[in-house]
Amino acid sequence: MSLATVPGTLYVVATPIGHMEDITIRALKILSQVELIAAEDTRQTQKLLKYHEISTPLFACHDHNESQCAEKIIKLLKTEKAVALVSDAGTPTVSDPGYRVVSMAIQAEMPVVPVPGVSAAMTALCVSGFPTDSFIFQGFLPKKQGKRNQVLKQLMNETRTLIFYESPKRIIALLEALHQNLGDRPAMLGRELTKSYEECIRGKLSEIIEIMHQKKAVKGECTLLVAGYTGTKGMDDTDLYHQVKIYLGENKELPLSQCVKDMVALLDEPRKKIYRIALEINNRNL
Repeated sequence: MSLATVPGTLYVVATPIGHMEDITIRALKILSQVELIAAEDTRQTQKLLKYHEISTPLFACHDHNESQCAEKIIKLLKTEKAVALVSDAGTPTVSDPGYRVVSMAIQAEMPVVPVPGVSAAMTALCVSGFPTDSFIFQGFLPKKQGKRNQVLKQLMNETRTLIFYESPKRIIALLEALHQNLGDRPAMLGRELTKSYEECIRGKLSEIIEIMHQKKAVKGECTLLVAGYTGTKGMDDTDLYHQVKIYLGENKELPLSQCVKDMVALLDEPRKKIYRIALEINNRNL
């Protein structure tokens, strides 16, 4: 095997998100030739190394020790050791630990080399059927409902495809929050991507919520894609209702007539239609 590493270099190596063979030949060379591998979870990475018959030593580098880990890596790099940085799955630093390590290595003027490969976001995007020329990668939203809804409100009028990560325990809560804040938009939920039980659920958010509620258990990390705001007239009635409800809730101090005027300009929908929905919402709240 030809030499793939350079002494004193930090290699940021992408690893499979599920299928053990979804890894590049170069990545395997790097992992087998570096002196040490910094891994988010050494047990998880050890499975990958064992599968590919690689015996390079590992040490832990996760959210709770990343600063200390970065200092250790820089010391190793300065002694001409080559080090690989990996996460549990996919590309390190993308909604995973590692960015502090990379940032500190750059500040220390040590070489940092990417070894590209699998990313859950790109894997899901390419089979979603949504526009791929422009998108927003949001990753994991805040766990607290207030902060999460605040982020989602900022995305209400975002026209690009939205990409989220979520754990199986919180995926239904995320779907419901999206439905409440963005309306009943087309979406795709990718689960267990590249594994034996891979599943891509497509439909409106309400339809996906119903499917997920019917499952006895949800396993595997989830990647959720949601269609961007169309910004055109003839918006889905459910979507428009949610948009008007949110706007009225955030602007209670304004007269209804002013809210309607603002929403006509913001949503590009007929005044009569928005006024009718706003009046219905106001009457329900009385």
